Amino acid sequence: MNLYELIRCGFLLVFVYMNLLFLLALLIKKNDIVDISWGMGFVLLALYTLIVSSFWHWRLLMVVLLVMLWGIRLAGYIFIRNKGKAEDFRYANWRKEWGKNWVLRSWLQVFMLQGFFMLLIAYPIFLHGFQGKAGFNLADLAGLLVWLLGFGFETIGDAQMLRFKNDPANRGKIMNQGLWRYTRHPNYFGEATMWWGIFFITLNTQFSFWAILSPIVITWLLLKVSGVPMLEQKYAGDNEYQSYVKQTSSFLPRRPRRK
Repeated sequence: MNLYELIRCGFLLVFVYMNLLFLLALLIKKNDIVDISWGMGFVLLALYTLIVSSFWHWRLLMVVLLVMLWGIRLAGYIFIRNKGKAEDFRYANWRKEWGKNWVLRSWLQVFMLQGFFMLLIAYPIFLHGFQGKAGFNLADLAGLLVWLLGFGFETIGDAQMLRFKNDPANRGKIMNQGLWRYTRHPNYFGEATMWWGIFFITLNTQFSFWAILSPIVITWLLLKVSGVPMLEQKYAGDNEYQSYVKQTSSFLPRRPRRK
């Protein structure tokens, strides 16, 4: 299977996957299931690439393993975080804003749009699926170390936030401890960093230049679209959070500023 066929079949797989999720969301009246399904979509694409690939080599297996580890952990965390709660405020607000058009706009702007971005970000996975190349080198080492850094930030940051929110004594307070002391979004920083790591590993493949779109897109989404802006808009009128903003980096970790 060549790269074109790999991506074309991947497109069909994502289209079916996102439409099934959309129908489920209509049934349970919760569009935020798409957040749980985001990571699992990449797991699905990674497994699909592994199954159809004619080049089973260690680099493909490593990338598939890294993507699956990230996707399953993220989906599990969001499932635990959202269990028993109302629909996420972002999707609930869109229901109100979109009015009678919310079904069509949900399909287009939530499910189909996320499917499109999923395919763009997954491009490095596809590159490893149609070619094989041996020899561990510095790009592989750098990519693995960068990925591990990102995975650590996202995993530890999520665990710290979950523990903080589960403590009744912290109700109404702003999380500014642990990794959250150095960046307001260690989970977003970690997710973007992991895909930069995957990109470095992909430098050993043909057509790797275009793979840089993957980390650029996920970083842009987290910084400018669905990550930082939406979450921080929620706390726009919170004085404690605004004080936290003045002291703490929004994305890249650094020492907090003095008050």
